[in-house]
Amino acid sequence: MSSHKRTLVTAALPYANGPVHIGHLAGAYLPSDIFVRYLRMRGEDVVFICGSDEHGVPITIKARKEGVSPQDIVDRYHKVMKDAFSGLGINFDIYSRTTSKVHEENASAFFRKLYDEGKFITRESEQFYDEASGTFLADRYIIGTCPKCGNPNAYGDQCEKCGSTLSPEELIDPRSALSGATPKKVKTSHWYLPLDKYEPWLREWILEGHKEWKTNVYGQCKSWLDGGLQPRAVSRDLDWGVPVPVEGAKGKVLYVWFDAPIGYISNTKELLPQSWEKWWKDGDTRLVHFIGKDNIVFHCIVFPSMLKAYGDYILPDNVPSNEFLNLEGDKISTSRGWAVWAHEYEQQFPGQEDVLRYVLTANAPETKDNDFSWKDFQSRNNSELVAVFGNFVNRAVVLTQKYFGGRVPEPVKMEDIDRETLDAVKPCREALEKYIEGYHFREALKEAMNMARIGNKYISDMEPWKLAKTDMERCGSVLYTCLQLCADLAIAFEPFTPFSAEKLRGILRVGVDAGSDHRAGEGAPSENFFRDGEGKALHTRPYGKPLEADGLVLRWNMLGSRELLPSGHELGEAVLLFQKIEDSVIDAQLARLEAIRAAREAAAAAAAAAEAAAHVEPQKEEVTFEQFGAMDIRTATVLEAERVPKTDKLLKLTIDTGIDKRTIVSGIAQYYSPEDMIGKQICILANLAPRVIRGIESKGMILMAKQGDGSMRFITPQETVTNGAVIG
Repeated sequence: MSSHKRTLVTAALPYANGPVHIGHLAGAYLPSDIFVRYLRMRGEDVVFICGSDEHGVPITIKARKEGVSPQDIVDRYHKVMKDAFSGLGINFDIYSRTTSKVHEENASAFFRKLYDEGKFITRESEQFYDEASGTFLADRYIIGTCPKCGNPNAYGDQCEKCGSTLSPEELIDPRSALSGATPKKVKTSHWYLPLDKYEPWLREWILEGHKEWKTNVYGQCKSWLDGGLQPRAVSRDLDWGVPVPVEGAKGKVLYVWFDAPIGYISNTKELLPQSWEKWWKDGDTRLVHFIGKDNIVFHCIVFPSMLKAYGDYILPDNVPSNEFLNLEGDKISTSRGWAVWAHEYEQQFPGQEDVLRYVLTANAPETKDNDFSWKDFQSRNNSELVAVFGNFVNRAVVLTQKYFGGRVPEPVKMEDIDRETLDAVKPCREALEKYIEGYHFREALKEAMNMARIGNKYISDMEPWKLAKTDMERCGSVLYTCLQLCADLAIAFEPFTPFSAEKLRGILRVGVDAGSDHRAGEGAPSENFFRDGEGKALHTRPYGKPLEADGLVLRWNMLGSRELLPSGHELGEAVLLFQKIEDSVIDAQLARLEAIRAAREAAAAAAAAAEAAAHVEPQKEEVTFEQFGAMDIRTATVLEAERVPKTDKLLKLTIDTGIDKRTIVSGIAQYYSPEDMIGKQICILANLAPRVIRGIESKGMILMAKQGDGSMRFITPQETVTNGAVIG
């Protein structure tokens, strides 16, 4: 491990404009929680920081759509996300928000120090302005046609249909999302952080000093640096955010990318008002940011440049970033509803939080985009958690209850196979530590499950239920070995499946040493998981439940020890760690997704049809009044209608023109049935020269409106008129 005295772990601040989904969990939040739980089990000094990112354009857009205030939106989703994280055992030391008073004061002071020291430059630029609403438009408030795929509803920063990154200037026929009006370019001034000045330092710090960073992080940083950094605005013309704290900045707020990362510092201040500086300004502290790949540039280039400009903050030691997680082979999309939401999962799968944690870690998109499927979710639960891990523990405990009264037996007949089995845990532990410390949690989980496989194979091979009939001492030694492995699993799985590890500790009647609480002596922070809104303690320890049973407490450094549970130690009740998931449960989830997909495809088809129908053909060449006057357009009524045999498109109509009764053949069968036509009043071109169509003389032409999608509709009088009335 690192030689630092303490570790500060942050997880990317999620936007408070929607709930958390499995892509978010797999990207930053499960990996960071696994890492923190591991550090605590090792006795490391660690603080875990997160909170809601509550400023920015997406929040104001959602508020406008719902007709509520931005504060209403962030209040709603802050609670949804906070509860969802807690429900899955992702226990931050504090989960605060960027609308807090502490953060507003801290972010303002941070900006003001850089401003006073001349670290910003001022630039005047032209930005889109909506005269109808009197508002400068952020990129997301500008909608237009994507130049790449033709999507008519692309945003000014991205086309969600084809995924292209855009700028407002690239949009075809841009319009304001607020009023629909065409925006104009208006000059405005803003402050910029000159990233180009920090480029030489960043090159040395990252490209030379942090070659150990994950390849996706290092590669993206190198790409940005090789492309040349440009000054980046730190303020925006908006009415939602932290106001820019200088004269002449009315109507301007801190740009969310500048505002949000300061939230890590603010939240630490809120948690530890007396000692926060040792976590941010002491060189003995290691800072680790867990993020998704869309946040790499902000955490590796922009935020470090801000900290460097400020002067006395530590810099990140590592920035582990995962790629994206897909769902059933399709990109997860909040706007399309294509997601598995954390809070809904907790409602639909009560008591199975660890299954989701396990599957998301096993499929973690650590080196490339990966996929979550419900069938794989079911398979991993049933064939790994239930059939291997849970099966081994249950057999070991139940047999001990049956043959030894629920007490750990004496190992009086240990053999080489028993000692070799216990010793096999040590290389697993070494690999487990190597992978966790290298931020490869998927591989680490494999090593933890490998320990369970060792135990499951051992108990199957030894068959203690048969030994009990012939050699109870040998049976006791085998079960003694199995129970030591169960205790190993209670340690090894604590970072990955904490609810099951806690349940297992209850079965074994042991406690866990999960580190100290840094809030002691500093008072209760106003916003954190472990106290309610009135300051009442919800539970005293964020990680694990120290049990006093026989004084047995598990620590990470005990993993692989030959005797974790002494002979005579009394076990608790045998309960199942995991439950089998039936096909019907998975079929229901797949049906829900299929309904979402079908609705999306139907909406897309309807939108395409509407777009095609709205297409208007260009005007034809001019005609003279005399040419128009030569056309005899009259009203008529359909008396009889029938399909023309051996055709799909033709109807034979007998009509009353007021002059005569005649036959017209018209290609409208794909739009109207014969029954639809009888009695319908129509308009016809009466003096069109007759034509023979399929052996039928057609005298005249029905006037139809042809839409952009090719469909045809009748031109009919709004009110019933006399047959033969002249139209002109």
